[in-house]
Amino acid sequence: MIAQAISRRIARLHEAQTLGMAQRVRDLRAQGKDIVSLLLGEPDFPVPPLLQEAAIQAIREGHAPYPPVAGLPPLRETIAHYYHRTYGLPYTAAHVVVSNGSKQAIFNALLSLIEPGEEVLVPVPYWVSYLPLIQLAEGRPVLLRTDHTTDYKITPDQLEAALTPKSRVLILCSPSNPTGSTYTATELAALGEVLERHPQVWVLSDEIYELLRYEGQHVSPAQVPSLYERTVICNGFSKAFAMPGWRLGYLIAPKPIAEAATKVQGQTTAGANIIAQKAALAGLQSDLQTLIAPMVQAFRERRDLIYAYLSQHHPELRPYRPAGAFYFFLDVSAYFGRKTPADSPITSADDITEYLLQNGVAVVSGTGFGSERHIRISYAVALTAIQEGLHRMTQALRALAL
Repeated sequence: MIAQAISRRIARLHEAQTLGMAQRVRDLRAQGKDIVSLLLGEPDFPVPPLLQEAAIQAIREGHAPYPPVAGLPPLRETIAHYYHRTYGLPYTAAHVVVSNGSKQAIFNALLSLIEPGEEVLVPVPYWVSYLPLIQLAEGRPVLLRTDHTTDYKITPDQLEAALTPKSRVLILCSPSNPTGSTYTATELAALGEVLERHPQVWVLSDEIYELLRYEGQHVSPAQVPSLYERTVICNGFSKAFAMPGWRLGYLIAPKPIAEAATKVQGQTTAGANIIAQKAALAGLQSDLQTLIAPMVQAFRERRDLIYAYLSQHHPELRPYRPAGAFYFFLDVSAYFGRKTPADSPITSADDITEYLLQNGVAVVSGTGFGSERHIRISYAVALTAIQEGLHRMTQALRALAL
């Protein structure tokens, strides 16, 4: 009887594959299993001391009122100033809504932009939560499949072919989770030319990895002149500030959309954690590049080590050098049709993922990102764990029988 009482909207939701696998790893470790986890996009660095001190000071002030729904005015102003100073985008505090993590910012944006049945264009592979969030907003996802030949990025022709009168939002994620690919200014301008012919379509730009870029400069779709008034930027502090558990994100949008997002948030969670907001403010007001430089350098070194290792030992996985974020998205289809030492067939990325877990290394199957041919590995973990994880992966893959 209880199951029948659950709404269909929620009953058909799937658990995020990354979180489900993370729980399995916790359970196995609790049973005494030795598991190397290359799973989560969770930096293995402490919150910078500057931010820690700002949070402690906020606690010691002793006064913790409900924050404004859209965020503390100084933080909103500083976010707007950062995007203006860094990317030349003339935002003000009125364009910014601070939320309980970037996931809430994305959901606020979708609820504010789409009517039931309208289409949301999603490049594949995609972050695991895009489709469930679209589903909750009663939109219809339209999948645009990519592959290694375009560095997992959509093309203008592909976009043009997918657009219909019902198209309402295009989601872009650069640098990408799960591939680490990034769009150039030229590529975004070409997509902008297509969207000029479809003025009803908004761009939702997921820029959570904006500061974790290893070649070139980040480019936002909002920097394309024709897209500035049609772009909603979603970002946050979980990655570059190493504070995922502090749950703080934000969106930047034209004022009507920012006001709508504030209305949504006001009736759900209201304002975000005031202590986290004051810590983030201290970080943004600091010398930002100096603050994050050690972490960025460490990620770059890990990326290069993994790329060199995979290129030497596993060319069949189609290794590449991601330009940002901290993931590799590896094609494991060369192993389909093989069998494990226990004589179990390998037919999908799910099978590979389960087999690797049995051999002591946890990765995420690409099925959660829209691909049954890939696995994702994260290098937001210690170098020693990466080296051991790669060693275990090699041993396991070489044990697969033809």
